[in-house]
Amino acid sequence: MLNLYMVRVLRSQRKRWLSNVKRVSKPGPPNPRLEPMRIAYAVGYWKQGPPRGALKAIRTAERLGFESVWTAEAYGSDAFTPLAWWGSQTRRIKLGTGIAQLSARTPTAAAMAALTLDHLSGGRVILGIGASGPQVVEGWYGQPYPKPLARTREYIDIVRQVLARETPVESTGEHYRLPYIGPDASGLGKPLKSTVHPLRADLPIYLAAEGPKNVALAAEIADGWLPFLFSPKANADAVASLEAGFALRAPERSPARISRLRCRWRSSRIPTWRRPRTWCGPSSRSTSEAWARKARTTTAT
Repeated sequence: MLNLYMVRVLRSQRKRWLSNVKRVSKPGPPNPRLEPMRIAYAVGYWKQGPPRGALKAIRTAERLGFESVWTAEAYGSDAFTPLAWWGSQTRRIKLGTGIAQLSARTPTAAAMAALTLDHLSGGRVILGIGASGPQVVEGWYGQPYPKPLARTREYIDIVRQVLARETPVESTGEHYRLPYIGPDASGLGKPLKSTVHPLRADLPIYLAAEGPKNVALAAEIADGWLPFLFSPKANADAVASLEAGFALRAPERSPARISRLRCRWRSSRIPTWRRPRTWCGPSSRSTSEAWARKARTTTAT
């Protein structure tokens, strides 16, 4: 019922939004300190089955100019299959996994799913990933939950190797070894390169992060940050974490993609419990300036 309710709300507000746009006869000069807000629609977790009216809501969101739609996974439905189904019936809206759990698939399997869907959708995929928590990782996937920061760093490095397709994929990390060289290895494994040429070598990777070190890691190695339960009161801490991550960021990785991940659902007419969950980055001026300062520094050097 949530999605059907949202469709009705979006339709009822569409004429008012369009009339407000038409009343602006001459737009003012662009403010270099501000960026257009991008709005996302999050389908959220499934319950007993697929959410009713999801496709209708997604197509309405696309028609209204929403930038992206996001799917989730925990220990029921997966994040990629719904995007393939709904994405086949849309044309423009970007398709994000919010989030694909690290332990649900190996790094190469995640890269395969992302590059395959990116081809089928015409380059609309955003790969959102996160470590999840020990309750799900140990209880559902039957895997240990060691050092999530180090594991995330290795995971993203392997995914980027697959997408770059410059050399056969290799990893000598503590958590992921390619080729596998464990005590029970056959010895026949060798470094491999994807047989499929990715549509985009720079397919965006967003990192779900809550703690300060994980937020800093997102600023250092990812293309976007997916906050969870973010409070504006914690903005100063977020700025500090982002600054720490940007200080370690490789010059060839543009910080602009992270700076544009800002979205909000604003509607006082919708009760809080009925508002859709959206992945949002903080949109305060201090955080924007932190991103802008790093962008200027990177450009200058």
